[in-house]
Amino acid sequence: LGWKFYDADDYHPPENKKKMAEGIPLSDEDRIPWLCALHDILRREDASRQDAILACSALKKMYRRVLISGASAIESDQPEQPGENPALKILFVHLDGPMDIIAGRLEKRRGHFMPPELLKSQFDTLEPPSAPENFITVSLEKSLPEIVLEIESAILRG
Repeated sequence: LGWKFYDADDYHPPENKKKMAEGIPLSDEDRIPWLCALHDILRREDASRQDAILACSALKKMYRRVLISGASAIESDQPEQPGENPALKILFVHLDGPMDIIAGRLEKRRGHFMPPELLKSQFDTLEPPSAPENFITVSLEKSLPEIVLEIESAILRG
């Protein structure tokens, strides 16, 4: 697509990486500043009319709201008021698959701070996207080319 790509893991503060490396799941308090920083990156790209892809484990609905609206999403479930920064238009891609497939992929990953042992905590935290969120669900049981094609098709459809 020629879009900028960001891996959210690159933006975790050292404290978060240390906790995960020690096998300690992150709390909402750990994640919110990280998600706000990611929102700021997306807002900057949007302001410069640059499309971007962010790989991010936005596990909860609240986390996805923070990516869309920033810190204001935490304080209020109310829509933006006139004159405020409008919410970003984001298509969330929920990569869905059984824990054993994802665990197998994590086992092959080298040099990453999150150990495979934290996968269960992520499944326990997961709130799959639902209406009215703007999302698609793509099965991880498909081949990589099929996954990419499905995501690209959804993006191009708008």
